[in-house]
Amino acid sequence: QVQLVESGGGLVQPGGSLRLSCAASGIIFSVYAMGWYRQAPGKQRELVATILGGGSTNYADSVKGRFTISRDSAKNTVYLQMNTLKPEDTAVYYCNADLRIIRGRDNYWGQGTQVTVSS
Repeated sequence: QVQLVESGGGLVQPGGSLRLSCAASGIIFSVYAMGWYRQAPGKQRELVATILGGGSTNYADSVKGRFTISRDSAKNTVYLQMNTLKPEDTAVYYCNADLRIIRGRDNYWGQGTQVTVSS
């Protein structure tokens, strides 16, 4: 049974920083990709950033230059460093993982962590 456990959300003032973490646990043979999505109230879930198994990254235009995705492959953990946060970054942030497991390839979501940017 694979689980994704997120941490690091919270309340921060505009211009501040937060670091999100997502650890994948269970029997994992390899990681195709891990990433972060977010969903603000009344809006659809949207991609924030992804990192592929080979290390290449992709960012939403709205976060380029402010957010950085990274990973610790040995720990099957992905991080999202968020700098210069804006009120419009307020959302529930979800971790996503595309993994190779015993029965083949499967996709998983974390439970979500709230990020609130407000003065």
